[in-house]
Amino acid sequence: MSNPADEAIRYEPDDRCGPLVALGVGIQGVMLVLATIVLIVAVTARAGGQDDSYVAWAVFAALIIAGGLTALQAARFWRLGAGHILIMGPTPNYVAVSVLALAAGGPGLLASLTVAAGVFYLGMSLWLPLLRRLLTPVVSGTVMMLIAATVLPIALDRVQDVPESAPAATGPVVALATLVAVVVLSLRVSGSWRVWSPLIAIGTGCVAAAMFGAVEVSQIGDAAWVGLPDSGFGGFGGLDLAFDADFWALLPAFVVVALVGTVKNIGDCIAIQQVSWRRPRATDFRLVQGSLNTNGIGIMLSGLAGTPPTSVYSSSSPSLIHLTGVATRSVGYAIGGFMVVLALLPKVGAALSAIPGPVMGAYLVTAIGVLFVSGMQILVAGGLDRGRALTVGIAFCLGIGLDNQTIGTDLLGDRWGPLIDSGMLVGAVVAVLMSQFTERSSRHGRARLEVELTMSAAGQIGEFLRGFASSIGWDETAAQRLCSAGEETLMSLLEQDASPLLSDSEHSTEDTRRLVVFARRSGASVEMEFLAVLEEENLEDRLAHLNEEARSVAGLEDGEISLRLLRHYASSVHHQKFYGLDIVTVQVKDVP
Repeated sequence: MSNPADEAIRYEPDDRCGPLVALGVGIQGVMLVLATIVLIVAVTARAGGQDDSYVAWAVFAALIIAGGLTALQAARFWRLGAGHILIMGPTPNYVAVSVLALAAGGPGLLASLTVAAGVFYLGMSLWLPLLRRLLTPVVSGTVMMLIAATVLPIALDRVQDVPESAPAATGPVVALATLVAVVVLSLRVSGSWRVWSPLIAIGTGCVAAAMFGAVEVSQIGDAAWVGLPDSGFGGFGGLDLAFDADFWALLPAFVVVALVGTVKNIGDCIAIQQVSWRRPRATDFRLVQGSLNTNGIGIMLSGLAGTPPTSVYSSSSPSLIHLTGVATRSVGYAIGGFMVVLALLPKVGAALSAIPGPVMGAYLVTAIGVLFVSGMQILVAGGLDRGRALTVGIAFCLGIGLDNQTIGTDLLGDRWGPLIDSGMLVGAVVAVLMSQFTERSSRHGRARLEVELTMSAAGQIGEFLRGFASSIGWDETAAQRLCSAGEETLMSLLEQDASPLLSDSEHSTEDTRRLVVFARRSGASVEMEFLAVLEEENLEDRLAHLNEEARSVAGLEDGEISLRLLRHYASSVHHQKFYGLDIVTVQVKDVP
């Protein structure tokens, strides 16, 4: 049965809507993120010591890249795109490391580091199935909180960025007015007004700043209405290929942010798949990989253009769909087109770049708060037992305590010392090491089997699972249930296979598919993982379909009988589809 929230979806991703609907929703989508794009670029550039010419170029490049990639996300081209509305733009995640890069080596160093991060990000997408155990909720949640804590001082520094002629209280008062407006609008405004709430809050702050004479509008008048930025490339002379000490010192921090960005963007793509359809369906991880590939290209393009990295905005796309009920891909194309058009209107960019520093700082504080809470939500959703709580506490405290200190520099010198002085990097490494140690030390049983994906493997799998059940002390009844679940999983996988069920002699070497089975004990349950190369259909979707269909067993096909038996033996079944790899996770409890 569909849930009431899903009935609000007027157009699903595959549906076609009228051009006026797509254009109207596209304008609303741009309004949700336009101010954020410009503010993050401006805050990053100014905190990194760059002038207005670079800001103009960086805003132009960010809008062009964000527009093109938002449109690409809506499409499904080869292994690119999520096939859903995913709005892209510069995010707070990279603000801290981008400021350090700009301060140390200017736009050239930022460009080189961003391209390197993009290459790493694309690698994460390719190796995504194998990194599931490393990218745990503890690691990603902790690092997201560290990113928020690292960016916070940068936002607060903007509060005092006011003209010297302005009164001393200008910064705090303007920031407070902006922050109050953001909070009130976020809590009280609903419906279509939510689209305009960011601009209303920024406008409130600008009015307060104008009362103190802290608004400079000369650059708005100087900017052209249509065309390219007057500043040209804004001082960006291309990639810095010197690869000096500054590059190697900052590279690990960029890699860590890209790593966490991978985890965060996985969640973004899963979320948009869940909210875009009337009837819930299992997550298609091939679309997740397509989204990550597009994100990686966006990061690389940002580096080549010398602007802060571009990635997916987590909440904007789901919010737009909830507001409008429109999830069709044509909206993504419209949003991308509008961004490109706005990039060619320098006066619009100049107006947004002229927003006073205290307003920018206060607005960024709200984004940082959302990022911090997102990290906490990931931790809570993943479960916090004693070991995980200790891991989070130690990693976060070390990260905050060592950030911007000189302990590493004093011990190792200027070349490698900054690695230890990067709190984000230290916190991430500690979180990874402690979470892996906790997981491995608490694991009481684990076994692995590799067989051919054929019918004859049923006997080998049954013998393997029976031996594993005996090794962990399960009785005959529980062992039989485990073996039955394993056999039915194999049958369900074979029923999905693109080729018919052939005997071993009929399979050529080229046609042989491998199936890897992992079994591990987790409390009173055993978790089995089946890794194979399969076809299009998803077991979770088929199981959900069987839940909704009231049909007699006599009228079922063999594959559907197998699925019903699998549901009977297993307490949970999850099917993750990647390009070239399917992972089916089946959990069986000791007590049915």
